[in-house]
Amino acid sequence: MQYFNHHTHTIFCDGNSEPEEYVKKALELDFHTLGFSGHAPVPFENNFSIKDEKLEEYAGTVRKLKDKYSGEINIFISLEIDFIPGITHPFDYFVERAGLDYTIGGVHLVKNPGNKLWFIDGKDYTVYDRGLQTLFGGNIRKAVEAYWQQIIGMVATQKPDVIAHIDKIGMHNRGRYFSEEESWYKDIVWKVLKSVKENGNIIEVNTRGLYKGRSDKTFPSPFLLEQILHLQIPVTLSSDAHKPEELDGYFDETLKMLDDIGFKDLIYFSKEGWKKQKITF
Repeated sequence: MQYFNHHTHTIFCDGNSEPEEYVKKALELDFHTLGFSGHAPVPFENNFSIKDEKLEEYAGTVRKLKDKYSGEINIFISLEIDFIPGITHPFDYFVERAGLDYTIGGVHLVKNPGNKLWFIDGKDYTVYDRGLQTLFGGNIRKAVEAYWQQIIGMVATQKPDVIAHIDKIGMHNRGRYFSEEESWYKDIVWKVLKSVKENGNIIEVNTRGLYKGRSDKTFPSPFLLEQILHLQIPVTLSSDAHKPEELDGYFDETLKMLDDIGFKDLIYFSKEGWKKQKITF
């Protein structure tokens, strides 16, 4: 099957290459669709998001590529927008300002009861550990439930088209603090997935943890994917690429896993909106 990727980071945020390099690689890989989704600006100092003053340049650059490669590949503009209640801009603000084709919503920073932020992503798991101890007193259930409640809040208030790496909270857990088999974890995950179903969001199957060696499973994990299939929530496939060569990272293996679980198709964005594509080999 021809591939696509809607979750891509370039030099405008924490990616390593100019946007056109991703287009050239996507053409080499015979992609039919490529979506750019830089990290949306956030109102505090950081080293991962698009600078606020660069947002219009980012959007303009993608639009020029869209025109330049028309007829060769479908190119769309998006942002991966962080949701931190009371801190980040509403998603509609970025849709209007940048003229987005679709939105990807994600939680990378979890707000604690004291309004301090726990960073759960990145390559250094000690940051996760330190935040768990200092911001949540080492109470993993309290911390993890805060993450999932933030996801619920994002789904209910921002209604992103796509939810990025929905169970990213487990990446740095590494089996140390909690298990997907614990009843409290199962209960809150089920609550979240029912909310996703009711709101009509798409869930991204993200392969980045696998090819970067930070996880031994996709986000969402097979455990969640079985429930997602049961609820008939649509899924899309993404590598969350930060380099052109990562555009199809672990796609073959992940498609086989999805087929084994029972998924028959994926969702991708087109000029006519969201469409289904059969999983084939």
